[in-house]
Amino acid sequence: MAEEFKYQRVLLKLGGEALAPPSGVGIDPGRAEKVAKIIKAVAAAGVQIAIVIGAGNLWRGRTGIERGMERTTADHMGMLGTVMNGIALQDALERDGVATRMQTAIEMKAVAEPYIRRRAVRHLEKGRVVILGAGTGNTHFTTDTAGALRAMEIDANILIKATKVDGVYDSDPATTAEAKKFDTLTYIDAINRRLKVMDSTALSLCMDNDMPIVVLDLWGENSLLKAVKGELVGTLVSQ
Repeated sequence: MAEEFKYQRVLLKLGGEALAPPSGVGIDPGRAEKVAKIIKAVAAAGVQIAIVIGAGNLWRGRTGIERGMERTTADHMGMLGTVMNGIALQDALERDGVATRMQTAIEMKAVAEPYIRRRAVRHLEKGRVVILGAGTGNTHFTTDTAGALRAMEIDANILIKATKVDGVYDSDPATTAEAKKFDTLTYIDAINRRLKVMDSTALSLCMDNDMPIVVLDLWGENSLLKAVKGELVGTLVSQ
C-alpha cells in the first residue's frame, strides 16, 4: 500500500508535550494512546517510521541552568526524560498492536536496545516502529538535532516535526493576529529569519544533507498521513 506514498521512510520528531496532560507537565497515558493511533494509521499503510521524542513535559534543562546547574548535568537529565517518554509511547503503540522497538543513545540494556544504526534500519525494514531515545547521546545538542542526525543516518526521505501549530509563522500566532503562515521556506530563509522551525544546528544539518523538513500540527485531521503522501500540509522547508 505504501506505493501511493511519496515518502517511504520517515523520521518523526515529537515534542514531549505530545504526551502531556493539559497542564503540560508529566505523561498522560490517554494522550499517549491518541498519539499511538496517529502513528499506527501511517505504519499500517506500510510507511517505515522512526521517532525521536523530546522531554519538555518532564524536564527543561534551562530551568536547572538558571539555578546554577551545570549544562552537562541538565542535558543528561533531559536525555533520561526522553527515554521515559519513549517507553510510554512504546507501551501505547504495542497495546494497540503495533510492533515497536526502543533504542537509546546511552546504553541502558535493561529497558531498551542500544542505538545501532544497522539494527534500527533492519527493524524498519521489518515493519517495526523504532523509537530513538536519549537524543544524540551527547550533551549540548537538542532533540531537534538528534532528529536531524538520525534522519540522515537511517536514510529517511523526510523529517517531520509534529507540533501543536499548523506550520511555521513569521511571528507567534498565539499572540499576533496578523501572523503569516509559510507554505514553503528555504533553509536559508528559516535560519536568517530565526524562525522557530528547529534549532540552527538541526537546520544547518538538514540543509547540508538536503533533508526536507515538514512542520505540521500533529492533531490536525489526518495531517501526518497526508504529509507522507506528499500533500502540502503545514510548512515545507527545503532547498
